[in-house]
Amino acid sequence: MSKLSEGEIQNRLKELDGWEYKEDAIHTSFEFENFKEAFSVMVRIAFEAEAQQHHPEWRNVYNELTISLSTHDTGGVTEKDFKLARTIEEIVDAG
Repeated sequence: MSKLSEGEIQNRLKELDGWEYKEDAIHTSFEFENFKEAFSVMVRIAFEAEAQQHHPEWRNVYNELTISLSTHDTGGVTEKDFKLARTIEEIVDAG
């Protein structure tokens, strides 16, 4: 999988609401009703990430979830990151 250019990344980010590109990764954050809801979404994301063999860097504090995606093997953002980002969006939207 090849690393995407900054132009390609910015173009693809137009399809994702609330995501931004910085420091060779795409980032977003979500706020949920409570910790239980945040953790439930994290579990669903974890199963999908494992199925895609691509794992997020994330941080959870109470009802907030912050996610960063980057393909470490290439040192930047690839299509794998956007595939997982779209999956994450679907999971969060399904709430």
